[in-house]
Amino acid sequence: MATWNVNSVKQRIPRLLPWLDQRRPDVVCLQETKLADDAFTRLLGEQLAERGYEAAPHGEPRWNGVAILSRVGLEDVVAGLPGAPGFPHQEARAVAATCGGIRVHSVYVPNGRAPGSDHYHYKLAWLEALRAAVAAGPEALMVCGDMNIAPADEDVFDPGAYVGQTHVTPPERAALARLRELGLRDVVRDRWPGERVFTYWDYRAGMFHRDLGMRIDLILASAPVAGRVRAAWVDRQARKGTGPSDHAPVIVDLDEAPDGDIGPVVPPPSAPALGKGTAKLPQAPS
Repeated sequence: MATWNVNSVKQRIPRLLPWLDQRRPDVVCLQETKLADDAFTRLLGEQLAERGYEAAPHGEPRWNGVAILSRVGLEDVVAGLPGAPGFPHQEARAVAATCGGIRVHSVYVPNGRAPGSDHYHYKLAWLEALRAAVAAGPEALMVCGDMNIAPADEDVFDPGAYVGQTHVTPPERAALARLRELGLRDVVRDRWPGERVFTYWDYRAGMFHRDLGMRIDLILASAPVAGRVRAAWVDRQARKGTGPSDHAPVIVDLDEAPDGDIGPVVPPPSAPALGKGTAKLPQAPS
């Protein structure tokens, strides 16, 4: 099981298809596909079918977009989020399907832009709609995707660098906590409670090579699914090299982990952790 914000599936094809061949996940949740459904199918349908994947895309041209790829069945597909607010229309930010007996939600939570803004309040309302949809679901389920929230201070390289920014504010974290109160476990943090684990690094200012990132891509699992986890980690290798997304995939093995629990970062970070206050966000004023 994997989730990955590819930041444009069209641009990421040279990375996505070889990654599917290498990691061979049974179910993949994609975010920020930035393609309408017919364009997604024309672009990837045949190549995914050759690899044994069915696809459930839900997208729109240029912006947003999510999808689920599955080699273990794709049933009861629901595109969109019932009751979700629009901004101004209901954006393509969620798709759900049953894969191998598990209800899987692929979600791309709104960014929020700036605390207190209209888009920020839209984000909080959207998260409440997500909570309602998950609460109405079956016992065995997973919520996977770009949550655009770092659950705790340990999930950013320096909490001080994010003062006044979205992704870390108490209302956002409270909304995520309310979702988890439905009985969902953060399986990567459960597996690696004390590790420095990030999933997103800004393209600018060498943030990846300095390992100045955030953990905002999550796999949340209900108890019946979380109890089956044998490995949970961040595929940092997929963020290296030419033409990467600014996010790395998160991978979870259920029932068995043929390669063993190889850890949250592959390979190790390029740089050691910096002291607090020694680095700023690229967009932060000097």
